[in-house]
Amino acid sequence: MSSPSHFSLLVVDDEPDLRTLYELTLLREGYDIETAGSVEEALLHLKDRTYSAVITDMRLPDGTGLDLLRRLEETGRREKAIVITAYGSAENAVEALKAGAYDYLTKPVDLKQFRAVVASALGRAPLTVPTMVPSSLPSESERAAGASAPSASGASSAAPAPARPRPVAPAPTGPVSAALARMAGTSPAMQEVRALVEKVARSMAPVLVNGESGTGKELVARAIHEVSPRSNMPFIAVNCSAIPEQLLEAEFFGYRKGAFTGANEDREGFFQAANGGTLFLDEIGDLPLSMQSKLLRAIQERSVRPVGAVSEQSVNVRLLSATHKDLGAEVLAGRFRQDLYYRLNVIQIRVPPLRERIEDLAVISEQVLERIARDAHVQPAPRLTRDALVHLARYPFPGNVRELENLLHRAVALSSDEHIDVFDLGLPETVFTDSAAQELDLITENTRIDPSVLAPEPPPAPPAVAPLPDDLAAYLDEVEKDILLRALERHRFNRTAAGASLGLSLRQMRYRMARLGVSVGGDSFDGDRGN
Repeated sequence: MSSPSHFSLLVVDDEPDLRTLYELTLLREGYDIETAGSVEEALLHLKDRTYSAVITDMRLPDGTGLDLLRRLEETGRREKAIVITAYGSAENAVEALKAGAYDYLTKPVDLKQFRAVVASALGRAPLTVPTMVPSSLPSESERAAGASAPSASGASSAAPAPARPRPVAPAPTGPVSAALARMAGTSPAMQEVRALVEKVARSMAPVLVNGESGTGKELVARAIHEVSPRSNMPFIAVNCSAIPEQLLEAEFFGYRKGAFTGANEDREGFFQAANGGTLFLDEIGDLPLSMQSKLLRAIQERSVRPVGAVSEQSVNVRLLSATHKDLGAEVLAGRFRQDLYYRLNVIQIRVPPLRERIEDLAVISEQVLERIARDAHVQPAPRLTRDALVHLARYPFPGNVRELENLLHRAVALSSDEHIDVFDLGLPETVFTDSAAQELDLITENTRIDPSVLAPEPPPAPPAVAPLPDDLAAYLDEVEKDILLRALERHRFNRTAAGASLGLSLRQMRYRMARLGVSVGGDSFDGDRGN
């Protein structure tokens, strides 16, 4: 790790007194400092040399700190940027983070926090270490008596345990993180997710991960942490919906001995446990409004007050959150605070459901089977047959990747062969028979039309003499192709309407048509305009 003297900083502020204060503070830390009083002067400095970080005030005589951030981004500069904003200017802070700032500070600047943020950006901060881990939080039985815990208004009878320093490791430059490697798939949607992960990992900007249950939102959060400068510090994952409402404050912020019945010792919360690292709040949309206001204050002030304490503790935490809900709609419904939503939703990453990246199914299945075999000490890893993969691709997977993993776990346990076939999967019968009669029932159920308007099916041959297809997959493809064509004809070749009548989205309809070679005159077909 580099020594402090190897770090050079550019401080940009138009007030000479503040500029001198920042300079003296950082010189005592051993940094090499240069200063500028305007955007133009700062750009002249940047033209001549490279810095480890740029610290800039938001308001400057000839522009703003955002102008400087945009210039750094446009020219591909690698300096970390820290922006100083006026007190209460939440909008400016969010804009700075969106523009690529590593972090921000509000005036009047707390010099202790100032030194910590700068050192954290450079990967050399002697940050405090949590004195507990989540597993040492009170068990349900230990804290049953604390269900009626009062708010943090009582005085503390014991001082908090002294914190031990631990340095922040520099950003990893070696192998790709394990979490990033587990994000299998080469679909455009997943490539976009990976690119966003690598981009946002370098800053302190809060990230909101949005996606259906089972899509891998925590995996995305872990990947952000593992490729960030905080990778060697704690990653604390919290399921907000799994904590009883009356215990939320104590779990998040900790408590002091005697704060409530059953509080027999000082305990730290999730914020303290994640100090120096990353705090991931899963299912953030399930937090009650009373806790949302306390979380907002902790984010704004970068400090927490344990239940029963009289003073706040500073914390240095990168906040990531996730939800399957539409938080914008929750705000409109009055169930989620708008100001907290804006704080959390600085950068949003949408994790696509499995049905929208079905082309990744084969590589995801292979990776999952290899992991299952490795954990079970089974070699070689089982493989899906072609028929099994075809039928998996026809399943909608409402539980997404988590459901696929559970399904493959069961298949490996029940299969006695190296190959997993259709009937080892245990899918519902209607998923893999795909008979013409069942497809016809699906159409009539969704569209409420008389089956007689469709072309009649020939009577089935007697079971004793019915021929079996030589290629089951090809036979089923032909049945599916016939159903698609009849549905398209029924709806005047409008793919959206035809797909809806079969219970398919437009994306799924296009995928099946492309796979089976069904054409309706190209993407510019009149019936699909505006879809």
